Amino acid sequence: MIVFEILNFFLVLYLGASVLFLISYAILGKFHRKIKKPLNSKKNRFVVFIPAYKEDAVIYGVAKKALNQDYPSELFDIIVIADSFQQKTLDDLNLLPIIVKEVSFIKSTKAKALNKTMEELPETLYDIALILDADNVLALDFIAKINESFNAGFHVVQGHRTAKNTKGAFAMLDAMSEEINNNIFSKGHRAIGLSSRLVGSGMAVSYQLFKEIMKNVDVVVAGEDKELELTLLKRGYKIEYRDDAICYDEKVSQSEVFNNQRIRWISAQFHYFKKDFLTAFWHLIIKGNIDYFDKAFQMMLPPRLILHGFLFAAVIIAFFLSPELYFYVWLGIFLVNVLSYAISIPRRFYSIEMVHAFMSLPQAFFGVFITLFKASGVNANVGHTTHTYVDEEDTN
Repeated sequence: MIVFEILNFFLVLYLGASVLFLISYAILGKFHRKIKKPLNSKKNRFVVFIPAYKEDAVIYGVAKKALNQDYPSELFDIIVIADSFQQKTLDDLNLLPIIVKEVSFIKSTKAKALNKTMEELPETLYDIALILDADNVLALDFIAKINESFNAGFHVVQGHRTAKNTKGAFAMLDAMSEEINNNIFSKGHRAIGLSSRLVGSGMAVSYQLFKEIMKNVDVVVAGEDKELELTLLKRGYKIEYRDDAICYDEKVSQSEVFNNQRIRWISAQFHYFKKDFLTAFWHLIIKGNIDYFDKAFQMMLPPRLILHGFLFAAVIIAFFLSPELYFYVWLGIFLVNVLSYAISIPRRFYSIEMVHAFMSLPQAFFGVFITLFKASGVNANVGHTTHTYVDEEDTN
């Protein structure tokens, strides 16, 4: 009984603190924040990198749409980094006014593709590197808005990545999860002057800075964006967030892909917690680097899907096995956690499809949990996410 009491106390402390963190930033994310005004009207020169591995199904439409920007066409280049593409796809891409760089590796990663490409580019041609995934579609004013923030003095800017598809329970869950992250880890943090998260796509970094940092990034599992993010924060760079710069992103619609994607993220989170937490704590003490420590602290939080499932299970177990007080404690933590999600999910998602998606949460929780054990835990490497969603106009 004493062991149970001690375990219960520490679980309440850890998970309660995690939920308190989430609800606090969820509320902060709803406060209006003025975007810092540009100091000049300079038109920076952009390079838009689209690293892609076997993305024949979607890459042509994505590359074609990337050209459509309310920004001088001579001031941005689209570079598709083509890894293991079919010849027909390469032929089609070469008909577009873009640059196609073919790469091939025994073990392909985004970092390797980017580094190989940057080695072959002129040293001082570009001011800003914009990184997209092979499924991303930008709003017409995306580059113009990112340019404004660089002219306001920022060296790193994250755009608002949002779903371009929500059909199906898992696509809806993925889309809502993205918006929850946007509110808590981007808008909420920027509301009090802390850095936004980086998400790996729809993000822009000063070109020379990006090239320098990426030289030292060689990640086997998912996590190039986390390596970049932690390095930038460690060096003291502030990451801006532009909620009005929209980057549409494909959301996974199949449960297996959804599970594998979450396992990669858990693996990366566990890796960088071990790698950076103590260093970040030391930087907080000696340099007052709150941003770096805050990001390392986030790595200590339980993944939200696992957190939600565990809290629900804790409420059920406490109802039958624990004293009445523990039941109400766990129920309170669970409800506050739900509230943090409700606050963060945009009203446009509130529909019958959202209800259907929530009904799939148990399947999602157990799917991730089982996949985690099948994949030998958090050190698993379960491959990249293949994209298949294609707009009808992309095929024209």
